Amino acid sequence: MVINTNIAAESSAQLLASSTADLTKALRSLSSGSKITSPEDDPAGLAVSMGFDAESNRLTAASDNVSNAISYTQTQDGFLQQVAKALDRMSELAVSAQDVTKTNTDRGLYNDEYQQLASYISNVSGKDFNGVSLFNSNSKAVTIDSNAATWAMNGINMGAGSNYTAAVADNIATTAASITALTDVKTAITQLANDRATIGANLARLDYTNDQLSVEKTNIDAANSQIKDVDVAQESTQYAKDNILVQSGTAMLAQANTMPQSVLRLLS
Repeated sequence: MVINTNIAAESSAQLLASSTADLTKALRSLSSGSKITSPEDDPAGLAVSMGFDAESNRLTAASDNVSNAISYTQTQDGFLQQVAKALDRMSELAVSAQDVTKTNTDRGLYNDEYQQLASYISNVSGKDFNGVSLFNSNSKAVTIDSNAATWAMNGINMGAGSNYTAAVADNIATTAASITALTDVKTAITQLANDRATIGANLARLDYTNDQLSVEKTNIDAANSQIKDVDVAQESTQYAKDNILVQSGTAMLAQANTMPQSVLRLLS
């Protein structure tokens, strides 16, 4: 038995320090909800988790971009639905203006309505969505993934060079003009049907892309969760174990520190 060096106390102190460190780590994990509360906990896992976090955020941004493109396309279709009603009425007026029992004065009244509807269509052709033209021929590059790859969304042209301009420029003030107007309006209606079909195809593609981004983000978040999220049940068990070790270690250290005092019995 020695006095100067208390090996039992040193060993107990070392084990107590280790148990205390483990208990502190368990407390940090339980309070933060993360297994990685410091880089040394899992250096490689931290690096991978940071990459997943960044990718997840980029996927959210891409999904927002696609959602905005969907809103843009839905706005296009909303306007074209009203244009369809206007063109239908214009075609009806063009036929009515060809009635042989009507005078040019009567046709003038029909023409007033025709011109108002034509003016409405011209106005729609210049509409925009957040400053971006809805109805020019330019395709739109829509972001579709976390790497900012793009897909060219087909544009809808209602401006110069489109099949709408002739119908808008016509009149039905005479029988001959009404015949020409009817032909042009029918062409515009056919073009409108094609344009709405294009919008439908764009919407279908955007919906699929949005769903794919949602699934991809869910999978990325799930993989990230496996790396950094704490298993509360498992960590609680570890905490209870470490807590008991700290308490018993404290008691044993106190006991080890009293052992040298037994030397006094040998000297008495």
